[in-house]
Amino acid sequence: MRPVDTPARFSARALRARLAPVLTTLLAALLVGPLVPAAHAAGAAERAPVPAAARASWPGDTPNTTGGTDYFIDATQGSDNAVGTSRGAAWRTLAKANATTFGPGDRILLKAGEQWQDEQLWPKGSGSAGRPVTISAYGDPGARRPYIATNGKVPSPFQANGTKNPATVGLTGAIVLRNQQYWHIDNVELSNDNDFATDITTGSVVRDGIAVSVNADLLKDGEDSVMDHFRISEVYVHHIDGPSQWQRIHYGGVNFQVFGSRSYKEYGTGGYYFKDVRIENNTFENVELHAIQFAFNWFGADGTSAGQYDESGKFHEGWEQLWVRTRDLYSRDVYIGHNYAKSTGQGAIQLANTKNMTVEYNEVNGFLERYDGVSCALYLWAGADSVMQYNEVYGGPSDEYDGTPWDLEYTNFNVTYQFNYSHDNAAGWMAYMGNSHNSIARYNLSVNDNGVLVKNMLSTNYSPTYFTNNTFVYDGAELDTVHDETFLSRVYFLNNIFYNTSTTTPTPWYRRTGALRQAVFSNNDYYEAGGVHSAQEPADPRGLRADPRFTGDPAAYVTGAGVDRIRDAAAHFAPRPDSPLIDAGRYNPHLGTEDFLGTQLYYGDAPDIGIAEARTGPRVTDPVDNDPVEDETDSRVDLARGRPVTASSTHPGANGTLGAEKLTDGDPATRWAAADDAVYPITLDIGFGADTTFDEVYLDEYTDSGTNPRVRTFELQRWDAGSGHWVTFASRDTGIGHDLTVTGFGSVTSSRLRLALTGKIATERYTPTMTGIAVYRTGT
Repeated sequence: MRPVDTPARFSARALRARLAPVLTTLLAALLVGPLVPAAHAAGAAERAPVPAAARASWPGDTPNTTGGTDYFIDATQGSDNAVGTSRGAAWRTLAKANATTFGPGDRILLKAGEQWQDEQLWPKGSGSAGRPVTISAYGDPGARRPYIATNGKVPSPFQANGTKNPATVGLTGAIVLRNQQYWHIDNVELSNDNDFATDITTGSVVRDGIAVSVNADLLKDGEDSVMDHFRISEVYVHHIDGPSQWQRIHYGGVNFQVFGSRSYKEYGTGGYYFKDVRIENNTFENVELHAIQFAFNWFGADGTSAGQYDESGKFHEGWEQLWVRTRDLYSRDVYIGHNYAKSTGQGAIQLANTKNMTVEYNEVNGFLERYDGVSCALYLWAGADSVMQYNEVYGGPSDEYDGTPWDLEYTNFNVTYQFNYSHDNAAGWMAYMGNSHNSIARYNLSVNDNGVLVKNMLSTNYSPTYFTNNTFVYDGAELDTVHDETFLSRVYFLNNIFYNTSTTTPTPWYRRTGALRQAVFSNNDYYEAGGVHSAQEPADPRGLRADPRFTGDPAAYVTGAGVDRIRDAAAHFAPRPDSPLIDAGRYNPHLGTEDFLGTQLYYGDAPDIGIAEARTGPRVTDPVDNDPVEDETDSRVDLARGRPVTASSTHPGANGTLGAEKLTDGDPATRWAAADDAVYPITLDIGFGADTTFDEVYLDEYTDSGTNPRVRTFELQRWDAGSGHWVTFASRDTGIGHDLTVTGFGSVTSSRLRLALTGKIATERYTPTMTGIAVYRTGT
């Protein structure tokens, strides 16, 4: 293994060149299957054996302690006419095992060094608590893992009309389990492709290494719909190919999925999920779509009719899968750790519909290498109460809509990314979608993730998102932007380091006007190697513009140490004792309880800025947030807050949540919208209840990835009680957009205020939608 103090430079090509010999050595030590095994029997002689010293014995060489029966399979010396219960009377083919129903404690033992070409293993039956059914290896400790090369010989999961076939969906793995539970799979080698060198670009092809499924359509009344207890470890999966277009079915090296052909509304609640799963210490190479894919539920969730409104009135499309939460269909108690994935076709570790999940110490070396759709390296979608930590991702693509190492995805609740290390990912650092609650990204290290640091945000959230104590080291000349869209609801950036290595180009912060309008920056450090700061740099009264004085040279960041030593990479960016970032941060409960290096928070007068806390000063054992950043809002009195609003037109959709009262509720995540057939002028009248004096009006339109500002012209009018008419006191023909403050009209006193939207932008099709109107008296 490469010493951890060996430097890496800001070059993906150099990185690959440096890693190549390291990974070759590493894989030779860790893998017991060939890096590129032949697809057919002639390849057996080409696979060099692993030295006997590398292994004391296979699990199948030890006694069965569960009280079950051992069944042996030997592809060369076995016979399907044998009883199969001893080495000397082993079966020959996997078909013999497929025709057998196994019970609690039984073991299916494949002979090391043997291979089964064009075969699939689908044993029947289930184990029980404390007595799982096991698939493992026996034989010569110096031989390779037993190798199942299915070569794409699996049934199609589709019917002739292109819909999923309930009879065959999920049966696409080299190893298959369907509606079965209490299984252990370890120490096998799997592939499932007939010609990986030729990319599949057309047709319907789905292949897996290990396919584990819950098929709701095939469960009989009264049968268990929760599949419990799976262990998958020390498995080597490689060479699985598939089409480069989305087929509405996921596939990969290890693939857990829940299938149902009807609407989710037709199935019961509180079932149809996996429980108590551990996927660890596996190696994946040249697989698609994913190395590990977990619990994507495709219960007929298409179209508007499959969507639903949440408790706040926000509408979720069916594919957002809020129904997994409301119907308690989460898989749960899942651990995914210490896996290595190299050259994955799409997202390497794609997870969904799971709660109580820990994903840690996984290494992803290259992803989205052969797939033309969007994805990220390691992320959870529509999940809850889960943490992603101590993972390393590098070698990501460029020019992908997502393409980042991490993703704060749709409909997550209480999902945290912490202590992760990503480097040399051309698309950026973190995708960020929305419709989520309590999303946190803290104490992560990002080096040379040029592209977009925080990418997207396509919907408002239930609650604010926190980015705290992350360290970003990037090249401003290569970085697209810190953020590319518009933050639609509150986001807090606390105690982060933004370190720009470019000596020529200041940090580009955004590409859309108003992109950071909902972002609050506090106690961050903004370092520009060129000495010039961007005019886009966000306001941060407590921030610094100082050299962090890292322990190591930021251009010589650590690679090749492996995820088990990921803290060695982080320690490179710890502050030196003379760093101005020590005690320069701000405490907030969302910081958690420890830093990347395991130091408990915090020491001294305040937390440090960045990923590492220096043990300087006394430790604060029970920190309290006496100065909440959440309280730093406009302290002025909004004279329109809570006042009634009358609209000449209101959109009837979204379950009645687009009313004009949203304009004065003070919540930027709610909005009013005019009906599609609204006639201009569209008027919005605020009643103050009594004569009120003001000299400033704030207006804000709603936008998202598909909604642009729509207003071109408008007038502000006061109600004149004497004449009984509206009187215009201000007008604009340059639109509203975001955060427009209208002043210069002097002091106005009236009991009512009207905003008259008189015309739309010519290129816009739809009528206006706005998030807020505020009214102030500044006295100037």
